Amino acid sequence: MFKGQIANFKKYSQLLKQLVSRDLKTRYRRSVLGFLWTILNPLGMMIIMTIVFSTVFRQGIENFPVYLMCGQLIFNFFSEASTGAMGAILDNSGLLTKVYVPKYLFPLSRICSSAVNLLFSMVALIIVIIATKFKLSWTIILMILPITYVCIFAFGIGLVLATTVVYFRDMRHLYGIIITAWVYLTPIFYPMSMLPENVKRIVSLNPLTKYVEMFRQTIMYGQVPTLSANLKCLVISFTALIIGMVVFKKNQEKFILHF
Repeated sequence: MFKGQIANFKKYSQLLKQLVSRDLKTRYRRSVLGFLWTILNPLGMMIIMTIVFSTVFRQGIENFPVYLMCGQLIFNFFSEASTGAMGAILDNSGLLTKVYVPKYLFPLSRICSSAVNLLFSMVALIIVIIATKFKLSWTIILMILPITYVCIFAFGIGLVLATTVVYFRDMRHLYGIIITAWVYLTPIFYPMSMLPENVKRIVSLNPLTKYVEMFRQTIMYGQVPTLSANLKCLVISFTALIIGMVVFKKNQEKFILHF
């Protein structure tokens, strides 16, 4: 079964590249600054949020701008990737009714294009690191671990959302509310230490908390993520992916009936 899926993926790999390229071009069409927005957006938000929150959390968080940017990049990627994947099937319904294309490629292309944006956004993090004269450790190369985990997690969630929205169009509006609540349940601009124990337990159950904390470990604190932390992230990410694949596969043949 897996050999057949791998062969199918290889067969349509060029199409995936074209879809990712199209997504990126569409996003910045008629924009004067184009891809520069992937740097300017996180920088702008970091400056605003630093001004707003640094007076509140400054004593508890060393180098607040870098702390904030690390959390912001991971969460913004997940939000953008999962939201994009959610609309991938409906947005391409015209194509799907005319020719056969593996349907999972459309949500996957949105995840990949968001990952490209994340890479560009890393330039903003580098600018902040240089501006704050923050000293980096060799462990920064391990940031690929939490990035990989959150990509897998986003794809799994994206497949569930892409399936759900075909049957329930209001999901697009509902997910906006969910994301707004999710951002406050993720330690992006506040330290875990300031939370009451009952709230801390809830925030600790948030998968994005684990990805954000591992990302900060590798960049800010010069720490190698423990085997236990990696296993937890792997289990969470692949559980989301497997659930997403099962839900998507069971429903994909019915999508055309609901366009």
